[in-house]
Amino acid sequence: MAHSIYICSAEGNTGKSTVALGTLDTLSRRATRVGVFRPIARSTEERDYVLELLLAHDGVIELGYDDAIGVTYEDVHGDPDAALATIVRRFKAIEARCDVVVVIGSDYTDVGSPTELAFNARIAANLGAPVLLVVGGRVTQGRGASERLGYTDARTPDELAQITELAVEELEREHASLLGVVANRADPYRLDSIVDAVRAASGAAGGHDASVSVWAIPEDQYLVAPSMRSVMRAVGGELYAGDPELLEREALGVVVAAMSMENVLAWLTEAAVVVVPGDRSEVLLGVLTAHASATFPSIAGIVLNGGFPVSETVERLIEGLKSGLPIIRTELSSYDTALAITQTRGKLAAESQRKRDTALALFEKHVDGVELLDRLDVARTDVVTPLMFEYGLLARARDARKHIVLPEGYDDRILRAAATLLSRDVADLTILGEEIEVRSRAIGLGLDISRATVLSNHDHVLVYRFADEYQRRRAHKGVTLEQARDTVQDVSYFGTMMVELGLADGMVSGAMHTTAHTIRPAFEIIKTRPGVQVVSSVFLMALADRVLVYGDCAVVPDPTAEQLADIAISSAQTAEQFGIEPRVAMLSYSTGESGSGADVDKVRRATALVRERAPELPVEGPIQYDAAADAAVARTKLPGSSVAGRATVFVFPDLNTGNNTYKAVQRSAGAVAIGPVLQGLRKPVNDLSRGALVQDIVNTVAITAIQAAS
Repeated sequence: MAHSIYICSAEGNTGKSTVALGTLDTLSRRATRVGVFRPIARSTEERDYVLELLLAHDGVIELGYDDAIGVTYEDVHGDPDAALATIVRRFKAIEARCDVVVVIGSDYTDVGSPTELAFNARIAANLGAPVLLVVGGRVTQGRGASERLGYTDARTPDELAQITELAVEELEREHASLLGVVANRADPYRLDSIVDAVRAASGAAGGHDASVSVWAIPEDQYLVAPSMRSVMRAVGGELYAGDPELLEREALGVVVAAMSMENVLAWLTEAAVVVVPGDRSEVLLGVLTAHASATFPSIAGIVLNGGFPVSETVERLIEGLKSGLPIIRTELSSYDTALAITQTRGKLAAESQRKRDTALALFEKHVDGVELLDRLDVARTDVVTPLMFEYGLLARARDARKHIVLPEGYDDRILRAAATLLSRDVADLTILGEEIEVRSRAIGLGLDISRATVLSNHDHVLVYRFADEYQRRRAHKGVTLEQARDTVQDVSYFGTMMVELGLADGMVSGAMHTTAHTIRPAFEIIKTRPGVQVVSSVFLMALADRVLVYGDCAVVPDPTAEQLADIAISSAQTAEQFGIEPRVAMLSYSTGESGSGADVDKVRRATALVRERAPELPVEGPIQYDAAADAAVARTKLPGSSVAGRATVFVFPDLNTGNNTYKAVQRSAGAVAIGPVLQGLRKPVNDLSRGALVQDIVNTVAITAIQAAS
């Protein structure tokens, strides 16, 4: 039977989705089949964005949206007992397919009722799922209850204790089991006091001892602030001008610009939405100019209200400014526009990267994931899924805490990856580019890279330092100091010099540049480790239940026997770096002594060299892929081998075979290919595919940090 956890609250607007996402993410580190279930749909008129967010998580099994829903509010009102029976039946269908199920209680979006928590408790009891109770750290009724762009007053520890006590008593009456309590959106200055008060209240109410798990997650203004896209929906507007990508930036304030331009400028604040009457062109242009100025705050967007047309000349001027700042048009009046904006709440939705990163980082920092898993009694498994492997990479990189340079600061994917890496404390980062341009773009995208160093590759002090060093090393090639100054201002050379001179521990590049452009400077400057003849690469192939190492699939076109042996030993060392026990298969089109020819003989010689240079390393070759990977085939073709049928490191005879094989396995078997990971260099430099996704960049930075620590 699957383990389950029921996440519910006693009221709305507690930020339960943050806790649900963090819980799901934590469970995915240990369980291979995680499911999601929503007993009562949030709305019948539009899709449940919380459910969609959780279903989109990589750790969740393939589930249809409708399959993950129990009943509607109408069903509950019509016949609660029948609705409960339906919920249990539909949940059991999900449970049968999973190791663990995250159940998200109702959201109080229907007519408020004191019985809603009681019904959630009944559901939890009938599903046999312990409750993780979420209590809201913000005032939702009475004093300070009116949210303004997500802001409300904080509750005191005593207030949270009182809410907890009442909620736990309700759970007890319905025979629901309490797993723990999370005080979410809590006052960040009183977390310890809140935990103590809530723990005492939950123990007193439910007869629990003081060991009940209680955690407090602080309020974060960006997590509750609405994005410009949400603002656009709230005012019923459309994007008139600007970059659609910048609609994801959060709005932290509202300025109604119904005054003279001089006074408007004085009221501008960081990340504000500026409401400009559509017939005030001079104010519109003034606000755009102020946004572009380094001496005024960077605003989130402009809303033109009133439905007035903008003149053709002003439109031409706006287009020429190429600001990218979102300008939204709405038919509403100034008052209605401002009111709609201030009443807009932020949503933790799948499209908001900053909110997702922030939510996961907050949960990771303030909730003990190991304690949560142990209380749920989720057993560890020998299976390693792609997601588990990626989590392991991030955890090891976080422990190493290395400094990585990212030369391609003008690529949005790099900025998005940097924001994720920084929010999860995976590595310290330097991003190359002109600071005002890089930071402005990140802010516009709604990303927080404030903890990264942004450095110009034309920095005079470093250019002269790097040029002197580069010229000294390349003088035998006739490189002059002037040529060296030009060379080191190339982002790949600049980043590589940072690594070589100890200003960074590793470099990741290639999202905008070729492999040759990325790694050539490393060949010239960093060079190979002692005892290594050739720089090569591997892909870490994360299959459904294990991780294999494929090399070389990216660098050496037609290796000699000596180079092939070098690749095999380096690949085995890389496997060990990432917790994979190396058993090396030297691949060929024949197995053992069954074949002959130049290609097979090369692999045979390479295998002998590996045994000579690394006698402790389990290696077999020449061997065909099926004999290396499949135990049944191995028993027929190469019985008695310690590697055949159990290989973890696959060394291909040439680049053509390796590159095609890794891509075939990636596409046909649904494997996650992580890499290429360069090996053999004295200091780590890794290349990205120009089609790299944000998660690929995150993984590669983590890998580089781990290599730097080894």
